[in-house]
Amino acid sequence: MKLRLALTLSLLPTPNLLADTFERDQALKLPDIVISANRQVEARNDSSAANTVFTRDDIDRLQPASVTDLLSRVPGVQVAPLGGRGSLPGIYIRGTKSAQSLVLVDGQRIGNATSGDSNLQRLNINQIERVEVLRGSRSVIYGADAVGGVIQIFTRRGNTQGLQPRLHVGVGSHQTWERSLGLSGGDEQTRFNLGASLDDSAGANRTHESYASDRDDDANRNRSFSLSLSHAVSDDLEIGLNLLDNRGKSEYDNPFGRFDPSTFESLPQQPYSEFAVSSFSTYVDGRINDTWKSRLELGHSENREKTFDKLSDVREVFNTYRDSATWQNDVTLDERNSLIVGGDWYQDRVNSSTPFDEDSRWNRAAFIQHRFQAETFSTELGLRRDQNQQFGGQNSWSGTLTVPINPDNDLLLTYSESFRAPTFNDLYYPDFSNPDLKPETAKSYELQWRSQLSDSARLETSLYRTDLEDAIIFGRHSRPQNVASARINGFEMAYLQDVFGWQGNLALAIIDPRDRDSGHTLARRARRTLSLDLDRQFDRLGLGATWQAVSGSYDDEDNSNALGGYALLGLRGSWALTREVKLEMKVDNLLGKGYSRALYSHDGAQYGYQEEGRAWLFGVTWTPEF
Repeated sequence: MKLRLALTLSLLPTPNLLADTFERDQALKLPDIVISANRQVEARNDSSAANTVFTRDDIDRLQPASVTDLLSRVPGVQVAPLGGRGSLPGIYIRGTKSAQSLVLVDGQRIGNATSGDSNLQRLNINQIERVEVLRGSRSVIYGADAVGGVIQIFTRRGNTQGLQPRLHVGVGSHQTWERSLGLSGGDEQTRFNLGASLDDSAGANRTHESYASDRDDDANRNRSFSLSLSHAVSDDLEIGLNLLDNRGKSEYDNPFGRFDPSTFESLPQQPYSEFAVSSFSTYVDGRINDTWKSRLELGHSENREKTFDKLSDVREVFNTYRDSATWQNDVTLDERNSLIVGGDWYQDRVNSSTPFDEDSRWNRAAFIQHRFQAETFSTELGLRRDQNQQFGGQNSWSGTLTVPINPDNDLLLTYSESFRAPTFNDLYYPDFSNPDLKPETAKSYELQWRSQLSDSARLETSLYRTDLEDAIIFGRHSRPQNVASARINGFEMAYLQDVFGWQGNLALAIIDPRDRDSGHTLARRARRTLSLDLDRQFDRLGLGATWQAVSGSYDDEDNSNALGGYALLGLRGSWALTREVKLEMKVDNLLGKGYSRALYSHDGAQYGYQEEGRAWLFGVTWTPEF
């Protein structure tokens, strides 16, 4: 079973783990491996980072509607979209805001350089092979923005020789349609995966009727294309590329209206956006000798958005582009000592209908991390130096001490430093920016306990504290300033248990995120969250249920506007008609709970962005065999 595999893999030496051709492709299929923590394949239990992994098998079993739906199952991660599918989500990892967490696709940053938003709502779940979530700072490896954690998405990969086509069609509430097809395959030297998806939904109304134009449902359409290709030149050299492209149209409500400077009035709108989020990477991965592996990655990502208004000729463009390069070397010095040494470079560019004072900047960095493994303890010590064109240099440190109490229990003590780079909006947006901003900085302390309680039960807990300094907020005259500080204390627990054939996954988080000056709770952070998944396979029949509970929070920094807590129940099932055809059915928010995860004001009254009520989806997946 999976938990036994986790224990077995945790005893393997990390540098030699899965040391075969297509090493990463094979690792992406395994639940007890993590790649994102150190940009190398290692057992989850060997990683110093608190982590959660979802494989393609997990995605198929859980049937999430989106990446953000999947993330809500991770302890310490909260998702607060502005109403319904396709809306902009706030992602809070360990109480930090969206811009303080790093989002990667196949190693490439995809966050918007102007706003810092991740745009995870744009990614199609059918084109994703794997999702890894690291909770806690990883700035030594990734540099800026990895304060709260790292989310990495891996695109679909081929897993068999020969050809394997697949076709999925789904239909659901709110006139939702899902259509995807793919083809994967290969031989001993070359593997590939090609996929495309088209999702449509009439959506639901997200806001109170501030204007008559707000009565409409907010539809969205998402077209997605992915390609992965890898080729083994020899036993020690692999080259490849990965591509993910998502584009479409999303409608939304603007309850505040459009300000008309000629009349000083607020006019109704029917806004929508046309978007494109894409990433491309190519790599060379080689084993120089028995002790030295080297990997070079080159990448390009784009975040493009045009906004329109059906009731006016308003049109705005915000496009950001990023080129990047990473060179990492993994060196085994001896049986006890290993090194990670490398360098990063990336450049951001902005092309916008709003003229920014500056429209490009570069960042370059060098990093080193040493790991020592003894019989009674192990250590990990890292240092990174970033040099940024705008704000100069920044150092990041981290250190972890791991003490195995016995073969089934480990204690980990970690100290880490991290920072967030100001966005283009913070630095250069006309009349509402501050070019003298410094990076936000953070210091984190964490104690982890990992326990293999039995062959069928595993417990992972974390107790942590994060101190944020020079946090950027908007001060007088709406200009951002480095004036805020925050303290976040938290506890997380992930518990896996097999009971009478039922696979249970429990995620619990308790946090206390406070502004250190006012003592108020940080906005839109619930103090308690709980998620429980139960699944069982009965021969061809699969059954599952999800229960999520979120406590109340505040929508504003003054803690004057309260958001109520909520609990959601979802059911799912699948039936394998044949080896090639599978039926899937799920119902989300079975009890039709009405709830909001963010507020807005209109005419002095407070309203909530409305989340979808009860929603169902029925799907058919066909994987013909050749």
